[in-house]
Formats: sequence, structure tokens, C-alpha cells
Amino acid sequence: MKRKISIAAILAAILIITIARGIGNRRDAHTAERTAAAVTPPPFTLIIDAGHGGEDGGAFTNSGLLESRLNLDIALRADALAAFFGVRTELTRNSEILLYSPENTTTRSRKAEDQRRRLAIVQETANAVFLSIHQNTYQTPSPYGAQVLYAPTQGSEELGVRLQTLLTQTLDPTNRRTAERVADTILLMNNIDCPAVLVECSFMSNPAEAALLQTDKYRTKLAVVLTAAILQSRDELATHYTI
Repeated sequence: MKRKISIAAILAAILIITIARGIGNRRDAHTAERTAAAVTPPPFTLIIDAGHGGEDGGAFTNSGLLESRLNLDIALRADALAAFFGVRTELTRNSEILLYSPENTTTRSRKAEDQRRRLAIVQETANAVFLSIHQNTYQTPSPYGAQVLYAPTQGSEELGVRLQTLLTQTLDPTNRRTAERVADTILLMNNIDCPAVLVECSFMSNPAEAALLQTDKYRTKLAVVLTAAILQSRDELATHYTI
């Protein structure tokens, strides 16, 4: 898939530099490009997983906006921004359309096939770091706030805590959620052997967060924070591999 770096992506990159490198704002796009070029590319491949897709739309807002589409939009933004910094990336999907084997005719069997396909991508990628993008939902509208769930693999907890901190500081300082180990029932996250985090970016059942999710600005902010956390963690993550 060919990536296109827009002016918006460059401006977002300025914010990433501010968060990930702590060097202050850059108002000039050319300065941002030079600074980005000076960032040492991480020695791993970032696998960006847009949760759900195909027959599995995931959660939805009251207006009918599907989680799968939001996850893909944020994933594509994060992919473009990561590429801006020279990060090797792999997308588990780049479309809402997923192809299934003819023998899998039920939604359940097709979901299982999709999970096996994503797991294979991770297992076949050397020096992988796995980032799965999701949205949360609840029976009542009051819960809010991003939360990071980390895999039981080496390096995952540290990455999860750092990402949770950045999400809280950057998007909503009133968010009191903390990074937690992923439940044993999340098969994909419990069957990979690389550093891995799953991000519940927002509550689609919360009217305020649902409204934010429908804006380009907020989805770009989410992609910025996700990318910044990876860049900020690149040295620690690199220690898990022999390069």
C-alpha cells in the first residue's frame, strides 16, 4: 500500500516530535522534516492492527458509526506517521473488506479465520511489536477514557504503561484508568510472543467521546499519541531483539 504524507501528517509529526523527543514545538514544516529524518528508525517492525473489520463491525455509536471503520481510520493515520519517522510497519488490514475461505460460511467461523490470519502475520514477522486499535463500549453512557491492555509478554507492560500515560496526559487528564494485563479470553493477545498492546481508544457509548471520534482532529491526535509512544519506547523495545 502506498503511503501519502499530507501537510496534516507533517503537522501531526511536529506534535509527535514534541511528545516523543521533548524538544519543543516546531512551527516550520521543513524543520519538522529535518528533525524527523534525524530520528533513528527503531530496529523492529510495528504491526498495526485495526480491530474488527469485514463481517465483524465491532461496537457502534448511537448514530450508527461502526467501530471497525474508526479503528481502520486511526490505524492508517498511525501507519503514515510511523512511516514519516522511518518505522517499518505492517497493517493487518487496510480495508473494511476481508476475504474468507469458501468453507467458512458463518460469521463465527469467519471471525475465527480472521484472527488466525492476524496471528500468522505477527508470527511470521521478525522483530515484531504489535499495536491493536479498538474502541470501548458500555451499557450506560457515563464511562469514558482510553485504556491500554498489555499482553503477558516481555516488554508489553512497560509499553502499555507508557502509552496509557501519554493518552491521559495528551487527551484527557481527568481519565483515571490505568494500563492492565489483557484478559485471558483475548486469544490473539495471548498467543503471540512479542511485545504487544491493545488500546481501547474511547467509549463509543459515551456521547462526548463519540462526538470526538467523528472528527479528523481527534482521530489524528490518537494516531499521534500511539506513534509517539512507540518512538519513545524504541530503545527499550529494541533490547528484546538481537539485531
